[in-house]
Amino acid sequence: MKSLLNPESLLSSISPIHIAKPYNLLHRQTQIARQFSQSGRHRWRGQKSRLTVKAALDQLGLKESDLLNPAISSSYRSSKSPRPNQTVLDAQTRVCTGPTQTKPLTEDQAFKVLDTILRSARGELKDEEEVSRAQLGAFFAGMAIRANAFPEATQWSEGERRAMNSFWPLLVRALPPDVIFIADPEGSIMGLGGSIGPHYCGNDPCEMRLVGALREVLAGGHLGYEEVQGVLRDVLPLKVEDNKASEVSKSLLSAFLIGQRMNRETDRELKAYCLAFDDELGLPLVADVKSLTHYGEPYDGNTRFFRSTLFVAAVRSCYGESCLLHGVEWMPPKGGVTEEQMLKFMGANTNISLLQAKELLENEEVGFAYISQREAHPSLYSLTGLREHIKKRPPLATTEKVQRFVRARGREAIVAGFYHEGYEEPLLMLMKRRGVHSGLVVKGEEGALSMTTRMRSVNASKGLPVNYCSGFRSLSLESAFGVDGVSRESFDLKVNASDYGFEPTDTPRTDRSVSRNIQLGLSALGGEKGPAYDRIVLNAGMVDHLLGCEGAEDVSVAMDRAREAIDSGKALRRLLNYIKISNKLK
Repeated sequence: MKSLLNPESLLSSISPIHIAKPYNLLHRQTQIARQFSQSGRHRWRGQKSRLTVKAALDQLGLKESDLLNPAISSSYRSSKSPRPNQTVLDAQTRVCTGPTQTKPLTEDQAFKVLDTILRSARGELKDEEEVSRAQLGAFFAGMAIRANAFPEATQWSEGERRAMNSFWPLLVRALPPDVIFIADPEGSIMGLGGSIGPHYCGNDPCEMRLVGALREVLAGGHLGYEEVQGVLRDVLPLKVEDNKASEVSKSLLSAFLIGQRMNRETDRELKAYCLAFDDELGLPLVADVKSLTHYGEPYDGNTRFFRSTLFVAAVRSCYGESCLLHGVEWMPPKGGVTEEQMLKFMGANTNISLLQAKELLENEEVGFAYISQREAHPSLYSLTGLREHIKKRPPLATTEKVQRFVRARGREAIVAGFYHEGYEEPLLMLMKRRGVHSGLVVKGEEGALSMTTRMRSVNASKGLPVNYCSGFRSLSLESAFGVDGVSRESFDLKVNASDYGFEPTDTPRTDRSVSRNIQLGLSALGGEKGPAYDRIVLNAGMVDHLLGCEGAEDVSVAMDRAREAIDSGKALRRLLNYIKISNKLK
């Protein structure tokens, strides 16, 4: 069935909902919600389906022309945040990564980077050309850890050594003491200026604890649970005055965060990051729902392919599988399309509290909710700008996916996406630590949660394939905290969509377009068959089955249940209800 909506016309006519008048928006939402609720048995077919999708877009205000706002994910980046220096940022991409992934700089690259740093330290670069303190901390932490702890293949190249020998005598006179400490903490790497690092202790008690922990990290070592939590609680939230941190050195903090990731975090370090700010949530809220799934999508979004989780949540809520999504509006390093961008674009309230999320979960006309990290964990959210200057993902990029902001009266599960092999087991460990009944990690496209119907390319990268899933299921409601192997059933598999009747199709591309992602999702929820529809059905039904949800023991039955939620119009009605009701919460 061909849709009346095509991406070309949509991109030229779509407008973000904040342009529409709020009262007109709520009036249109009320009208269409009434239309959808006239008959619970109404099923959409043919022309009716196409008109309903068009009506839904009209209802959401996605019609008026606004060429000045192309609705791409990058437009959601805060204009108040200073941009990092691109030359040094490119170098960080190469040197601030793991023991086997690091790519040493060539001599020309190293000379260019160090010359840029020197000119910035001397005040010769301004605005976006200036190298930030966070970049200095991350870059020199990467260089120090490589020199101290990495295997020979990823230690400094000869070109890097020659460049550093040329520039360090000048840099040691221009850089601040905290950066010199990071570059040579024990005075054993650079030679000249070697007395500064060993004697550096920070400017206040908070920095003293951070410096002590950082000495261990820069040597390639690891920290205890209490040490990590102590550092995080000392320095967060970041307090910014006139774009300058008022308490902790950004150089030290960025070195700490990227250093822990480069050393590959231990389980106890990851647990510390995961649980450090649970006290910001207050007393646990318990939603009166029989089943609740917490979705942990990567916070930095999708830049290439259709992101389906928001629409999957609308589908699963139709048959009692409540869903709690969480994330941010925009997050580096990818700065891709997120659930918050889509909801905000469609006019939903994205500033809801935990209590309001509980109300939405319990609302029989909705059954799912979205919580922004900005509202739930302001301390962690304060790091967004710093993370752009670190460039590579810090430990928080893993642990923020495993959160339990609202609890449930019934069963609970956590689902999280991952990309890099080796993080599947730590993620499952954190889920068990959260005390949920079931947990699932998915290697979806772009490291997100969306499993695909696309055939695997013969040129696919090595390692775990896309659609790889691993997880656990508790055997009874009471056994969430039981002993592994006795109360939990573990599993891992590669989901082949063709085994469940799906035709192989390429994943729809969105290429950072929020409006394109919305158009694909709304068309699918309107009953239009195609790649987006198939992905929503596959991800809803397969998650139901793998988590051991009631009524999903037979995977084909689980898929049919998801299809019925879409074809009956219930799922689209739920999404529209969410937008309308979220704006009425008090």
